[in-house]
Amino acid sequence: MEGNGGLSDGAVAAACKEGEPITQDYMMQQTMLRVKDPARSLDFYTRILGMTLLQKIDFPSMRFTLYFLGYEDKSDIPAEIKERTAWTFSRRATIELTHNWGSESDESLSYHNGNNKPRGFGHIGVAVPDVYAACKVFEEQGVTFVKKPESGKMKDLAFIQDPDGYWIEILSPNNMVSLLSP
Repeated sequence: MEGNGGLSDGAVAAACKEGEPITQDYMMQQTMLRVKDPARSLDFYTRILGMTLLQKIDFPSMRFTLYFLGYEDKSDIPAEIKERTAWTFSRRATIELTHNWGSESDESLSYHNGNNKPRGFGHIGVAVPDVYAACKVFEEQGVTFVKKPESGKMKDLAFIQDPDGYWIEILSPNNMVSLLSP
């Protein structure tokens, strides 16, 4: 490790190897988040963040439901269940909300968001055309902010929380270049 806490460019290059040929067709398909109240979470991810519900899958014998969401056109979602399932699992970067039945009634239940100690999972990121315009709408909708775009050392990006306290970074791809400049 370098004195500055990160790896040198040479160490990064040495650590990053070519994957086996079979990995060339792999893709990042989903990130799973456990949710306490699916109605609140579905409202947040669809109405507040603009995602589309791609598919709901119930597992009655195990008492849980999966909700897959992503940034897809509703008209592209196949109607037939087997085709929809294959299509859903072929989308890139979806969110899988997992609801264990009855959790919404358990007042003592809350999920660890990864940012409290011990730290682990940090956040998901959503790219938007204009961070400030998005945050204005979030503020009007009563969304909880961890960081607003004008605060902190890193300007022009924000962090909000979903109903379970998971952090979501709100960024604009063009603004990320300015974060690299001193």
